[in-house]
Formats: sequence, C-alpha cells, structure tokens
Amino acid sequence: MMAQEKEVDALTGTETTGHEWDGIRELNTPLPKWWLWVFYVTIVFAVVYTILYPAWPWFNGYTHGILGYSSRAAVRDRIDEMAASRAHWVEQIETTPMSEIVNDPDLLQIATVGGRAVFANNCAPCHGTGATGRPGGYPALVDDDWIWGGTLDAIHTTVMHGIRNGADPEARMSEMPAFGADGILTPQQVSAVAEHVLALSGAGPDNEEGAQIFAENCVACHGELGRGNNELGAPNLTDQIWLYGGTKADIVHQVTKPRQGVMPAWNTRLSDAEIKQVTVYVHSLGGGQ
Repeated sequence: MMAQEKEVDALTGTETTGHEWDGIRELNTPLPKWWLWVFYVTIVFAVVYTILYPAWPWFNGYTHGILGYSSRAAVRDRIDEMAASRAHWVEQIETTPMSEIVNDPDLLQIATVGGRAVFANNCAPCHGTGATGRPGGYPALVDDDWIWGGTLDAIHTTVMHGIRNGADPEARMSEMPAFGADGILTPQQVSAVAEHVLALSGAGPDNEEGAQIFAENCVACHGELGRGNNELGAPNLTDQIWLYGGTKADIVHQVTKPRQGVMPAWNTRLSDAEIKQVTVYVHSLGGGQ
C-alpha cells in the first residue's frame, strides 16, 4: 500500500483518497447526508435512552434510569390488572360446587376457557396439547378409560393430590407387585398370564394356565373379568387401551417388573379456582363420566 497525493480519478471523475492497492485507487465517496443524519440521531437516541431507562450493568446491579421504568414491573402490573378484572369470576368458581359450575352456562364457559389455559401451561408436557397422552405411561384424557375414575370429583381429587408422588399424604396410591422380579411367578407363568390378559381384550387365544394364575393373583385388583377397579387404581384390561403398550412383550414386562406412574400434587402449585377450572376442562374433553 502506498500513500499518494489526492487526485481526481479520470474514469469516474471522483476525487481519490490518495491510497492505492495493487494499482487500484480508493475513491473518496462520502456517505449520503441523510444516512449520516440518521446515524447521528441514533447516537443521540441511544444516549438519551440510557439516561432515561435501565441500560448499563453497574456495581449494585444496573443503572435504573431517571424514569425508573421496569419491564418486569410493567408486566406484573398488567397481570395484577387482569387478575382484578377476573376476581369476581374467580371468587364465584372458588365458592361454587363443580356440579353447579357445569350447569351454569356462564361459569362453565369461564371455567372451561381458564382450564384450557391451565392445562396448556401445566399438564400438556405430559398428557399432550390435545390431552391424547404420550407413550411411557402418560394416559389419554379424551377417552372413557379412567384408572382412578372420570367423574368431576374423581378428577378433582387426582389433580389436587396427584399419584404416588411421595409428597402429598392424600395422593392416589396403588402398587402392582413385581410378580416376576420378586419370584412370585416363574417366567413361564408370567408368559401364560400375559396371554390370558391379551385374551381378555380379544387380542389373542386364551391360556388356561394363565387364566388360573390370573384368578389367583390378579382378580383382587382387576376383577374377575379384568375390568379394573377405580378405587384401587387398577386399569381395565378388556378395552385394548394400554398405558405401557399392548403387545405380549409389553405385558410380560409389566407383570415382571411393573412401571409405576407418578403425578405431582397440584394443590401446592395451583389455586383452588385453577384446579376446579382444569378439572372442568378435562371432564369436558369427551371422556368424563
């Protein structure tokens, strides 16, 4: 690179900067005036903004600005305003039995809409956005198959206290024995009873030995016909709706070493009104009893 005296480029008629690289001369083409003014305005705006609003990290946190504005406080104020506007309806939902809520068109609409929002924020990660469940033990809530019952009161209890969470003393509790892992049944017996369970739902031929094993070990919870028991959290085995899969291998795995699903107790995370709302919403999905 070599510095030269300024001169006018013969081809373009533009003054050069006096610099040349490999025979190429740099033209001295100034930025448009409008661009420069916009640039200067942005600088002034930035300086004024940092004076008025929170902007720079500081020893004790950050500069708060002359106006003392806080986006977090603004959001909190808007949330408080929204809560105040809904206070009347929230109070009504809190004090009204759910059986009356579903019979009041206005309260039912408010509860359903609110319950949908509560479900999306808290329940959808496990049960799916459409409440259709997920593989691995997350039941669908849109059918008529309920492990712990699908009435308003039953759903409310399940949401309120959860299932096998170890935190709420009133949580739903049931525990299927590990028939295979604990040596209660031999692998051959587990295979036989799995075939009988498949037969209960019409998914295969029956197994006489499996039927006898079922009668001796499983009837107490699942019933003689395998239709389950909501009081014990024992699922229906006759409807081909499976929580952990419906193949023989899946059933053998569950009988050998059962997986025990866990649901948190929402009474420490949601208000009474929110629990009622999500209960009404879940009940309205089509599978409520």
